[in-house]
Amino acid sequence: MRVGIVCPYSLDAHGGVQVHVMDLADELRRRGHDVRVLAPATRTEDLPPWVTSAGDTVAIPYNGSVARLNFGTAVARRARKWLEECDLDLLHIHEPITPSVGMLALQAADGPVVATFHAAMDRSLARELLSPMTAPLMERISAMIAVSEEARRTLIQYHGGDAVVIPNGIYVEPFATASHHDPRFAGTPQAPTVAFLGRLDEPRKGLTVLADAVPAVLEALPGTRFLVAGRGDAGEQRAALARFGEQVTFLGGVSDEDKAALLASATCYVAPQTGGESFGIVLVEAMAAGTHVIASDLTAFSDVLGAGRYGALFRNGDSQDLARVIVDTLTDADAADARRRAADTEVRRYDWSTVTDAVLDVYDMALSTAHTRVRLAPGQRTVMSRLRDALED
Repeated sequence: MRVGIVCPYSLDAHGGVQVHVMDLADELRRRGHDVRVLAPATRTEDLPPWVTSAGDTVAIPYNGSVARLNFGTAVARRARKWLEECDLDLLHIHEPITPSVGMLALQAADGPVVATFHAAMDRSLARELLSPMTAPLMERISAMIAVSEEARRTLIQYHGGDAVVIPNGIYVEPFATASHHDPRFAGTPQAPTVAFLGRLDEPRKGLTVLADAVPAVLEALPGTRFLVAGRGDAGEQRAALARFGEQVTFLGGVSDEDKAALLASATCYVAPQTGGESFGIVLVEAMAAGTHVIASDLTAFSDVLGAGRYGALFRNGDSQDLARVIVDTLTDADAADARRRAADTEVRRYDWSTVTDAVLDVYDMALSTAHTRVRLAPGQRTVMSRLRDALED
């Protein structure tokens, strides 16, 4: 099967949707499918030959973060050209209502179209305003996927319809087999390690919540070390935590290999995000690595952690409650180990081998209802296509 996957966000930046798209494409290709990806990208020299750049992007504040998107007539022409040249059996667009290349591809295509919705939000004025205008586009979609119940709720709230919930995927094995005793990150009963991973200058990632919990944890367990990984400026938090010396270490950005070693070696991983999360892929990665997981009680996080069965939850934004849960996790080994054992079993359902099976089931459903291949919608055929048809006649 020849599948085209469209990512709305720039491949120049690391993000959950970008990783999802590329990992799904890799897994489909491993199974013998011919996969082509269209996504914004400025740096094209390192892209695989089956990835096409939709051009440069602009940075737009979105859902508490910054998204790098591209739109406009030039991008629309690239999307039409890509659709025509790829000759697809099925088109899979991620976040098709985000104003980027995916929306333009959806506008240009007829035939079997699968859409995956990632975003979750309680209130979005932009989506409320755009919803009536996007209704005709939604009608072009043959089948819909949401990565979580929260993403499904957001889809239904703003755009109607419904979706099959298929979670984000990870490759479990690299985390499960990562070093559990990396001396840079490993904790001991006397000096446990607490890891954080996320953009340091993105407020919703919750570094401030963790920083405010550090004094109470160190008062109860003076040997604890905090390992803070991630890119971005965190001058205010660094200044506030400087008095604790080497007990709080800022690691900067880490490679994929070091991330796996950090999650596997640390005594526990803390996810103090305050909002804007539809899933929580790093929770699944931490579960796969076999560490104790602690997270804010966002609905998306609670869903991944089985309402506390696979990891401990604390009240969102409450640093004192976070400190209490960290201390409980580090001191009540029986309860913490029970959650970790349960997580070891649960995490396998997020492996790409399982997730891709579910995605292919949706592909089959879309193909069975469309009874056609992907083609350019009326009025979308390129001038070159018309000229070629004329010459053939």
